Amino acid sequence: MFYRIQEYKILFFRVFLAYLFYSLARVLFYFYNNNIIIIDSFSEFFNLCLIGLTFDTSAILYVNSLFILISLIPIKNNSRPIFQKGMFVLYFSTNITAYVTNYVDFIYYKFSQSRLTTTVFDLLENETNKLDLMSSFIVDYWHVFLIFIISVVLWIYLYNSITFKSNQSPKNFKYYGFSLFWSLIIIFISIVGMRGGLGNATRPINMVDAHRFVKKGIHADFVLNSPFCLIRTYKKNYFKKKNFLIDSEINSILNPRKKLNDSIYSKPNVVLIIMESFGREYIGAFNKNNEIKNYVSYTPFLDSLANKSLIFTNAFSNGRQSIEALPSILASLPSFKVPFTSSPYANQEIQSLVSVFNELDYSTSFFHGAPNGSMGFLGLSNILGFDNYFGKNEFNDNSLYDGYWGIWDEPFLGFMKDELDKFKEPFFSTFFSLTSHEPFKVPKEYKDVFPKGEVDMHQVIGYSDNALRTFFNSSKSEPWFKNTLFIITADHCNQFWYPFYREPINRFAIPIIFYHPNNSFRGENSELSQQLDIFPSIIDLVGYNKHINSWGRSLFSNKSDQPFSIHFSGTVYHFSMNEYNLVFDGEKVIGVYNVKDYALSNNIMSDVDYSIEERYLKAFYQDYMNRIIEGKLD
Repeated sequence: MFYRIQEYKILFFRVFLAYLFYSLARVLFYFYNNNIIIIDSFSEFFNLCLIGLTFDTSAILYVNSLFILISLIPIKNNSRPIFQKGMFVLYFSTNITAYVTNYVDFIYYKFSQSRLTTTVFDLLENETNKLDLMSSFIVDYWHVFLIFIISVVLWIYLYNSITFKSNQSPKNFKYYGFSLFWSLIIIFISIVGMRGGLGNATRPINMVDAHRFVKKGIHADFVLNSPFCLIRTYKKNYFKKKNFLIDSEINSILNPRKKLNDSIYSKPNVVLIIMESFGREYIGAFNKNNEIKNYVSYTPFLDSLANKSLIFTNAFSNGRQSIEALPSILASLPSFKVPFTSSPYANQEIQSLVSVFNELDYSTSFFHGAPNGSMGFLGLSNILGFDNYFGKNEFNDNSLYDGYWGIWDEPFLGFMKDELDKFKEPFFSTFFSLTSHEPFKVPKEYKDVFPKGEVDMHQVIGYSDNALRTFFNSSKSEPWFKNTLFIITADHCNQFWYPFYREPINRFAIPIIFYHPNNSFRGENSELSQQLDIFPSIIDLVGYNKHINSWGRSLFSNKSDQPFSIHFSGTVYHFSMNEYNLVFDGEKVIGVYNVKDYALSNNIMSDVDYSIEERYLKAFYQDYMNRIIEGKLD
């Protein structure tokens, strides 16, 4: 006699429901992000969904582990209504908490291009306007919330469609022996499922393993699910010492401690402008040679300024979030699996543009129109040592608050200009814009002024570009302007329209512009460059005659520092140097592609010699990890 067979059928049905709705969430995730994740055919879509079941299994079994365990215990009278109500509460309290994160990722992924991980909580911790942001997302993405509610209601309906009935068999030795036997079998299967199968004997599957199952790197994000990513990144310290190479080898390969002193300018003012989400895609001056059909630029001012500047047309960000960009730009400190500022090592003394300019007796300031402390900028600015921080509090006029993130770009740039007028020269000021951020709104008076374009981003790009025009036009008559070096770049990219910029590598494509009113900068440079290069480049121009620590290179130096770029995609590292793009999992290279293969579509790993690039990558990665852990960033 098969004891408890009806109970096991009901247990499997309830677990199956989780699979059903996780599959629904994957389909919806693709629907909301199909302009980023390109899938060529239904058969490819179906196969990827099958691959995703491995990661769904791990997440579902983790989330339902207690529910499964209690269901397996041969409890007398487990069919009583009060017991089943308790199981109902346990099942849905855990499943719905996990399941909702998939729906959050429908929205989050659009702007991060990586699956939701625990790092998002570090970002939210710094936001004082959480209620404003939450209400705006509910309004703007009401359809996501509606679909979620409908899904949950349907899930509950299906759960209740089968009434729980236990076998009314005698509770004897055979009964308990049968229960124990099948409980052990189910527990074993569950553990194997959590770990991702029997083939992962040494460790459970993680986010990187998604790349083992797919042919195109971008599809890794599709086969993953948000609960799995959150579980796998919970309380993880990703900073670990590495021993790929001995110190003498590292020293022969790269030189993070360098002395730069081209002294083009004698203590100029320096204004560093970081534009929120201003990917290279939107700026016409950076797309002259990309042969993009029907290309449209949304930045007439930056296009005109580029004609009077030196622009770097093959530059990339080192991260996907604003808080990752700031240390990359100001201190040549990239963020990989977690933002550097969220790591246990963030509070150490750091050499940066700020510390150098403080040493040179500059007045230093940081401008960001959000509530003070938003995005962790205030904390980081204090660590770096800015003399002054100017935020929404200092602006002190809520009538120009956008209702979401902070003060509109145009008035806040005007505010910065007024403060610069008061500063004693020389000064170093950093401005970080915010209007070109989700939910991509412009002030009412500009509602129909700028082209709507093809995606929501395009209109706000036009607005922020015009805000820059207004700032430059109002500043050029001021005495400080003619002795000021301007650097304009972006923190990261955002919404994509053209297929060229949807490719995994080009999702990190940003502008870098150097402008001086004396017209000393002109032309285009197509060498590989990145945010890490901005710190040493500025130092190279202002006449600092001491050593600095930077893994980047001066874009103006004739020294032999090797051009490269690196970023963390959310699951793996992308490293570009010479003729190759390398995909690195933190331990080994798992893919090699031609440097122009931005889609990472043709793995040539077995056909080429990439040993030089691999040694440089590992030398950099080891030196980066070890210096951070050992507190050697000053």
